[in-house]
Amino acid sequence: MLSEQRIRAVLFYLSVAVFVTGLPFILSFALGYKLDSRTLKFTKTGLISIRTQPQGADIYLEGKLLGQKTPVTIGELLPGLYNLRVELENYYPWVAQVNVQPRKVSRFEKIILFPLRPLVKQLNKERISWAWVDRENSRIYYLNRQENIVYESNLEGDNFQEIARLPGDFTFPIRELKVSPDQEKILLYNKHQIAIVYLQPENGLAYTEPPLILEYPQRLITHVFWHSDSYHFILVTDRKIEAGEAKPGSGMVSLMNLNKKTGSVFYDVNKDTLYFLDSQVAPDGLLYENAYKLELNSRFYPFQELIKFRQNAKPE
Repeated sequence: MLSEQRIRAVLFYLSVAVFVTGLPFILSFALGYKLDSRTLKFTKTGLISIRTQPQGADIYLEGKLLGQKTPVTIGELLPGLYNLRVELENYYPWVAQVNVQPRKVSRFEKIILFPLRPLVKQLNKERISWAWVDRENSRIYYLNRQENIVYESNLEGDNFQEIARLPGDFTFPIRELKVSPDQEKILLYNKHQIAIVYLQPENGLAYTEPPLILEYPQRLITHVFWHSDSYHFILVTDRKIEAGEAKPGSGMVSLMNLNKKTGSVFYDVNKDTLYFLDSQVAPDGLLYENAYKLELNSRFYPFQELIKFRQNAKPE
């Protein structure tokens, strides 16, 4: 009887000792701490959260394969740098070095794994040398430089068809292509020329207007924009901002002189407003860059009347 009591007492005190000894480890684990074998101190841990598209990728941490697949959260990581590698069959691996910090989550939740063999589809049905995507109207325009033929298709390359021909004296390279707001004309330009081509309308009737080229040998063209009326265009050169008409022999209206060649230009066709940068000498004598807004709607600029006045004006 006495021996049983002693055994029970020994077991009781042994259990208490084990509990007291293990309590710090239990509490540390519950509170997110881990024993650092290098310092023999309890250290607050961090986490790595990983999500991939597509899912189901393998995770390698410090070269060791984990048993989990994405999406996954890796916890109980001591602070420090970790080499992370994400792999999925038939996809390029994703590799990074992660700095795990205590009490923080290192998030990598927008990982895109790209396929080893991407899906590539040829869109053109004829020989081309240049293409331009009109995202707003879901169209792609192509140019056969040898024959100056303009083609059109939807964004999938379907309904591929010839829609226009460029004048033979238009030179290359092309800087940009612009479709008029009424979808009836395209405008292409290089350093010194603007080509305007009428597109084949949906009713199949041909336009009587032939394609035309507007020459600007003394100007270095940087940007051209259609006005919302689909008849006038805004010409930005290295020295001026001007307005012209989409017709042969069009006169130009000088809207503003520029102090420098401007590269940052945006045209809001819904409000006929041009935003651009230019430099100006301030009262302190220093040259500063400024952003400007030029409103070009009909309330401010009756273009047809201004251009007629310029064409009819007698030289001084």
